[in-house]
Amino acid sequence: MKTQGFKMSRNHKDKYESSNPRRTHTIMTPEEAATGKKSFWPEIEITGSVRNLSPHLWTLTHLTALYLNDNSLQRIPAEIGRLVNLRVLDLSSNKLRSLPAELGELIYLKELLLNQNFLRVLPYELGKLFQLQILGLHGNPLSKDVMAIYGEPQGTHKLLSYMLDNLSVTAGHPPQRPWIPLTRPNRMRPTCIFTVMCYNVLSDKYATRQMYGYCPSWALEWEYRKKGILDEIRHYAADIISLQEVETDQFYNFFLPELKCDGYDGIFSPKSRAKTMAENDRKFVDGCAIFFRTAKFTLIKEHLVEFNQLAMANAEGSDNMLNRVMPKDNIGLAALLRTNEAAWENANATTGLPTDPAQVHQNVLVCTAHLHWDPEFCDVKLIQTMMLSNELKSILDQSGTSLRPGHKSDASNVQLLLCGDFNSLPDSGVIEFLTSGRVAADHRDFKELTYKSSLQKISGCEPKTNEFTHSFKLASAYSEDIMPYTNYTFDFKGIIDYIFYSKQSMVPLGLLGPLSAEWFKEHKIVGCPHPHVPSDHFPLLVEIEMTPTSGATNGMISRR
Repeated sequence: MKTQGFKMSRNHKDKYESSNPRRTHTIMTPEEAATGKKSFWPEIEITGSVRNLSPHLWTLTHLTALYLNDNSLQRIPAEIGRLVNLRVLDLSSNKLRSLPAELGELIYLKELLLNQNFLRVLPYELGKLFQLQILGLHGNPLSKDVMAIYGEPQGTHKLLSYMLDNLSVTAGHPPQRPWIPLTRPNRMRPTCIFTVMCYNVLSDKYATRQMYGYCPSWALEWEYRKKGILDEIRHYAADIISLQEVETDQFYNFFLPELKCDGYDGIFSPKSRAKTMAENDRKFVDGCAIFFRTAKFTLIKEHLVEFNQLAMANAEGSDNMLNRVMPKDNIGLAALLRTNEAAWENANATTGLPTDPAQVHQNVLVCTAHLHWDPEFCDVKLIQTMMLSNELKSILDQSGTSLRPGHKSDASNVQLLLCGDFNSLPDSGVIEFLTSGRVAADHRDFKELTYKSSLQKISGCEPKTNEFTHSFKLASAYSEDIMPYTNYTFDFKGIIDYIFYSKQSMVPLGLLGPLSAEWFKEHKIVGCPHPHVPSDHFPLLVEIEMTPTSGATNGMISRR
C-alpha cells in the first residue's frame, strides 16, 4: 500500500512537503493509476481556508488520522463521533467556538489538537478520552480554572480526570440479572439445597485511574464501591460466599462485621507477601475470604494453600519452578464445613421424610483460589492448579481420618466445591485439567519448559498416556453460552471466574445469568468498574442440590 495519506488543498501542488515529520505521504503516479492500482487512505488532511466539510467525510469510519488544521471551520458536526477508529485529530487553527459532545465517543484517540481556536468551554465528554496522550489547548479563551489544571505537571491527565469526574452519569442502573433454572429438585429423597457465590471484588489498591481510565475517580473510591459490593452480596444472600481481592483491613473492619450482622461467619488469608511486611503495610495486602451462613454450616477446620511454599518444596532442582512459579505469592483458602440440621429442613419438608442424623453431619470442603494474572505465565497458572488439586486431596485424606472417630476412614464422605478467579479462559490447560481430570505432560501451557520431575511429585503422571491426572470429578456450573464473560474491562472481556462442583453428588438447580449486553451497548460502556458496577468482575451465583454421601464416591474416583 503506497498511499498512506491524502491531502486536499485549494492550492494544489504536485508534491506535498509536510512540515510534520510524523506525516508521510506518497502520491500515486499517473502510471500506477493507469494500471488500476487502488489506494487506501487511513489518514486524510484537508487544509486551505475550508469553511464547510462534506457529510461524506463522516462515513469514512476506517480513518485513523484526520487533519483539519489551518482552515476557517466554525463548527464540527456531531457526526464526527462516527469516526471511532481515529487515533489523531487535528482541529487547530480554525474558528471553532464550541465542540460537539460526540467527540467523547472517539475513545481510541491518542492525540487531539485544538490550539488557536475561539473555544471558551470544553464539553465534559472529553473526559471519556482516557487514552489521550497529547491534548493541545493553547490559544483559546478558556477559563483560568481549566488552563490552571492543564498547566500542571501531567496536566492532560488531570484535566481529563476532572472532566470525567464532573460528567453526569446518564446511564440508568443495569436491569436485574436473570435467574436461569436448570432442573427441579429431587423429591424422592432428602437433599441439601444451598447457594454459592464467587466474586472478585477488586482490591482498592488496583482500582486506579491508570488501570481503569474510563471510570470516574469517585466511582473507583473504596468508600463508594464498598456499598455497591455489599448491596450486591446482600441482594443475592448466598449461603456460601467466596471472595477474592479482599484486603486484610477490609475483611476485619468491613466484610466480617457487616456479614456477621446477616448471620454469616468467615475466614480469610492474605497473599503470602503479607508475612514479610510491617503491620501497617500488611493491612493493605489482598487475599481470599470464605463466608458461610451459620444457620446451615459449622466450620470444622480451615486450610491455607501457599503456592510459593509448595513450589519451593517441590522444585526438585527445577530452575523454572524456582524462578517462575515460586516468586508468585498467590494462595488458595479452604474451609471444611459441616451441614447443620437447618440445611436439610426444606428438603425434608418437601419429601416428608425424617431427617437422618448422618445427613446432618455431611462434610463439605469449600475452596477459593486466586491464581496469577499474567497471560505470559500460563505455565505458572497450570502448576498452581495442580498444586492446589494435590493439596485438596491431602486435606480430604486427613479429613477422612480425623472427623469421625470410630468410623472407617473415607475421604469420599467429604464433598468438594471449588470457586475462584483462575485467570484462565475455558480453553486453557487450567480448566482442561480441572474438568477432565487430566492434562498432557507436553501441553502447550507448559511452554516447553522443564517441570516434569517437579510435577511428578505433585501429580502422578500416567506412563501410558503421558498425562498428569487428579482424582476429583468436577464440573463447571457455568458455560460460555450462559455467561460470555465474567471479567469486563476495556482491554479484556472473558470468562476467568468459575464455580466447580462434585458432579457425582451435586446438581446445579439454577444460576444467575449475565448482565444485559443491551445495557452495555446502549450506554456505550466500554469497561467496568462503572458507577453502577462496583468491580471489573461479575459475581457468579449457583443453587446446588447436594445428595448425602455414606461411603459412596463423591467428588473423587474410588480406588478399588
